[in-house]
Amino acid sequence: MTESIPQLGTDEILVELDGFTATVTINRPAKLNSVTQEMSDALVTVATWANESDDVRVVILTGAGERSFCAGSDIRSLDKYATPWDFRNREDYCDALRALRKPIIAAINGYAFGGGLETAMTCDIRLASETASLAAPEIKLGWIGGGGMASFLAHSAGASNAALMLLTGDPISAQQALAWGIVSEVLPGDRLLDRARELAAIIASRPPIAAETAKANLRASYNMGQDAAVAYERDLQTITFATADADEGRAAFAEKREGIFHRR
Repeated sequence: MTESIPQLGTDEILVELDGFTATVTINRPAKLNSVTQEMSDALVTVATWANESDDVRVVILTGAGERSFCAGSDIRSLDKYATPWDFRNREDYCDALRALRKPIIAAINGYAFGGGLETAMTCDIRLASETASLAAPEIKLGWIGGGGMASFLAHSAGASNAALMLLTGDPISAQQALAWGIVSEVLPGDRLLDRARELAAIIASRPPIAAETAKANLRASYNMGQDAAVAYERDLQTITFATADADEGRAAFAEKREGIFHRR
C-alpha cells in the first residue's frame, strides 16, 4: 500500500505503512531528532493524510537512532520568526498531531525534551525504552512550553509532579515516568518498536469507527463534568451502534468468527 503514502519533500520524516499501521519516524538523529519548520510542515502533512486515509487505522510515532525520540524544536530555527506573534501563529506539529482522529502510539526511544515531550504527551498511548528521559526544559531558556505541556502533564502525572517538571526543567527517568503515569510501559530498547507494533495490530483489528470514537470520547471527558461526560458517551455509543461495522460485530459474535470491518 506504499502508493498511498504522501510525498513529503524531506527525508527527515519517514513514513512506513504496514497493514493498517503507519509508522512515522522523526529522522534527524545527528541533531537528537530536533524538529525544523520543514519537518514540522511534513508532520502536518502526515497527520492530514492519516486522518483522511482509510488505509490508516493506527499511527506509531518514534525517533531514529537510540539516543532520542525528539528533542523538540531546533532552537536555532526559532530566531527566524520576525515577531513573537508570528511565532505564536506558526503551524505547529503538536497541534496537527493533537487533531489526529486515529489512535497514535508513542515509542519513546530516548530523549523526549521540550516539544518532544509535548509530542509524546499528544499521543494516546506512550511506551518508553529503559533509557528514555523526559523533560520540560523550556524554563531554563526563559520561556514555557506551548503545545499543551502543562495540561497533558497535569492530567497524567498530577499537579504536583507536573509542577516539579515544569518549574525545574530537569529530566525524569523512564521508570519515574511510569510511576507517575506519564507512560504505560517501560521496555528494553530492542523490544520497544515490537511492542508498539503489537499494540497497533490489536487496535487496528478493532472496528475503526469505534476506535476513533473511543479516542474522541476520552479526549472530551478531560474537559467535562461527570454527568455531561456520561451523557456525551451515551450519544457517541448510539452513533457507533448504528454503523455497518457494529452490525458486522454483532453478526461475527453470533456466528463465532472474526469480524471484518470497513470503517463504515
